[in-house]
Amino acid sequence: MASSKKESKAMKIDIGISHDDRAKIVDGLSRLLADSYTLYLMTHNFHWNVTGPQFNSLHNMFMTQYTEQWNALDVIAERIRALGFAAPGTYKQFVKLTSIKEVEGVPKAEEMLRLLVDAHETVARTARSIFAVIEDANDQPTADILTQRLDVHEKTAWMLRSSLDQ
Repeated sequence: MASSKKESKAMKIDIGISHDDRAKIVDGLSRLLADSYTLYLMTHNFHWNVTGPQFNSLHNMFMTQYTEQWNALDVIAERIRALGFAAPGTYKQFVKLTSIKEVEGVPKAEEMLRLLVDAHETVARTARSIFAVIEDANDQPTADILTQRLDVHEKTAWMLRSSLDQ
C-alpha cells in the first residue's frame, strides 16, 4: 500500500485505467514483488548453504530457480512503473509487504524443500489475489504477468514437493 501514495509526477497517464484502479493494482503488485524478492533471497540462501547427499542436484536446482526469480523481479517492478508508481525496493519495504516468513539459521536440505514449497505457494496465492482488481480494471498486461508467475510458482512447488520423501 505504501507505493500507491508515491505516484510519479511525470506526465499524466491515460491508458484506460483510472488512477484509483492503477493504485489498487500497484498495491497488489507491490505485495507480489515483496513476496517474489523474499522467495528469491530464500532460494539463493539455500543454494549457498545446502548440504547432504543431494547437494549437487539441489544446489543446481536452486540456482536455476533463483535465476528465474531474479529475472521476474524486473518484470513485476517495471509493470508497477508502467502504471505510474514507484516500485518498492528496500528491505524495509519488502519486510512490511511480504507474506513469507524469514528463515532463521540453516535448515536441513529436506526442510529447505518444504520451506520453498510453502513460499512458492504463498507467492501463487498473492498473485491469484490480485486478479479480481485487474479484471475489474481491464488490465490485460498485468493479467498476463500474473498468469505467467502462477504457472512458474505452481510448477516449481510441484517439482519441489516431488523431491521430498512422501
